[in-house]
Amino acid sequence: MKQRIITGVVAAALFLPIVFYGGLPFVLLTYFLATVGLYELLKMKKLSIFSVHGLLTSLFLWVILYPEQYNDLLNTFNYTKTEIGIAFILLLLAYTVITKNRFTFEDAGFSILSAIYVGIGFYFFIETRDAGIVYIFYSLFMIWATDSGAYFVGKATGKTKLWPEISPNKTVEGSLGGVVSALIVAVLFAVFSEINATILYLMAITVVLSIFGQIGDLVQSAFKRHFKVKDSGNILPGHGGILDRFDSLLFVLPLLNLFHLW
Repeated sequence: MKQRIITGVVAAALFLPIVFYGGLPFVLLTYFLATVGLYELLKMKKLSIFSVHGLLTSLFLWVILYPEQYNDLLNTFNYTKTEIGIAFILLLLAYTVITKNRFTFEDAGFSILSAIYVGIGFYFFIETRDAGIVYIFYSLFMIWATDSGAYFVGKATGKTKLWPEISPNKTVEGSLGGVVSALIVAVLFAVFSEINATILYLMAITVVLSIFGQIGDLVQSAFKRHFKVKDSGNILPGHGGILDRFDSLLFVLPLLNLFHLW
């Protein structure tokens, strides 16, 4: 627990100033976090990011992450993100032939989907920060409240297993407690922040986001159980890897953008 707290304090001291500042430093930080997340996923499947296919997958990820605010640069070359992304998908598939199937179609599919999974979530991390820092903090506090509420309510009253095949300690009671805790955060943000939503609308959105944040957590648990690993990585002592910390955000932020709060 001591190590977990120390890591959390150090990470927050490094992370929060960049989040507040925004701009290019925040974009570069997001690129770094997403690349580490991709590395963790590829490593689970015993695919090295330090390889030709790892480089192609990383480049594909970086294309997905490319922020909308810098689209003018792409326009000067008369290419879109979609066109460049398709090129990298075709290169990864062609690489299966070049390696005579040592890098298989399954490996290519896993690499492509991994880049999309990590890339979409972190892309909307950039876009959400560009919309306003209040939306980043709403997302973070809502997820923290969901996690804390689920843990304490589940520990106190949990009896009905939520999904024992994937995460044996999670309970239905804990999950509902997480949603209720997230709703408290929603009310506080609706009343005391400049977030662009009424209390009722933000509460309705929060219920959906809290549920999908928990699904994001379960998706990461499913990955780890399938590949028989305890944590996605060890870059954050006491917390695991980047994906262990951002699994819920990878689901919450794309959905938050779909609700068009700004």
